[in-house]
Formats: sequence, structure tokens, C-alpha cells
Amino acid sequence: MERFQNTGQPDWDWWSKLWPMPGATLRKLNVGAGESVAEVGCGSGYFALPAAGIVEPESVYALDLDEELLAELDHLTDQQNIENVVPINGDARNLPAVLPERVDTVVVANTFHGIDDQAGFVQNTFDAIEPDGSLVLINWHERPRETTTVAGEPRGPPTELRMTPGETEETVCSASAFVFDRQIDLPPYHYGLLFER
Repeated sequence: MERFQNTGQPDWDWWSKLWPMPGATLRKLNVGAGESVAEVGCGSGYFALPAAGIVEPESVYALDLDEELLAELDHLTDQQNIENVVPINGDARNLPAVLPERVDTVVVANTFHGIDDQAGFVQNTFDAIEPDGSLVLINWHERPRETTTVAGEPRGPPTELRMTPGETEETVCSASAFVFDRQIDLPPYHYGLLFER
């Protein structure tokens, strides 16, 4: 299984410069109490861990191909006595088969730009979500990479892989029966798109 391109996992300090309050970011993106969540490309859990507190006692399925990052996530859940995060080592290209059940919300953060078959991924994701559930996509704005700096260094995917909100919306809606709900600005460099199933 190959990783999605240009979706490496920076450390927590790096993320905290972009989103100092990841739980507040998730709430802004309509992740709410009592919903089961799957995070695609969860890494070591920067969003999965606060999601667990928001949705508890429902499950947060934290999906990644990197076993070391999942082991780190597992260690963090033990340290913090979080019992509703379920690490899954698997390929998001076949989400319905990888998840143990359909979920209410799928969160895809900083990953969509690197998916080789975006239409196929969207179709599979649609099948993994409960009726009336939602897909949350967090993407880098389509700005030149040299202008999106974190700690003085250019960060994010190559400029040519970045997608406008309109391009992302079109890709999702043309590949599935998802209905676009709204766009949410996530300063300084990201936007979030919400889709309803």
C-alpha cells in the first residue's frame, strides 16, 4: 500500500502553530456530540484525540497506513485515559471494508490533494457514511507554497497539487451523491468544506 502523495505527518508543535485549539476547529466544522467519526490519515491523533472528547461515548476510528504513528496514538490514548479511539491500520481507498461500521462523519484533513483516485475515494467514502451523515474536507488554499509558511519555512503540498474550494466541491459532487453544505474558512492557510450524505 502506498501513502497518498505529499501527505506526510508533521509533529504536534507544527500543527499547534496552525490550529492551537483542534477541538474548536472540529466544532467549527460541525463535529458534534453523539456522532461516530472516522479520521482518514489520522497520524498520531492531532484531530482524533480531541474528536474523542467531543463525540464520547461514540467511537473515533483513527485510520492511517503508518503503524508507528498509530502506536504513538495508542500510547497517547493510554496516557490520557481515552477509551473511544480505535486505531486502524488500513488503506482509506477501501474505507467501507476497513471500517467496522458506517460512521456519522468522515474527516479528511490535509490529505485530499494527494489522493491518486479522488473520485474512487469519494465514492467509497460515501458508502462508509450513515444516511444523513457528513464528509468534512480540510484543504490547503491554492496559494503558492512559498507563501504558506510555518515557523519561517514554506509548508504544505506543492503549489500544483493545491485545489481551490470550487475544484474540491466539483470533484466530490461529480463523483457521488454528496450534497455540498458550506465552506468554512480556517485561517491562516486552510478551508473546510462540509458535504451531506
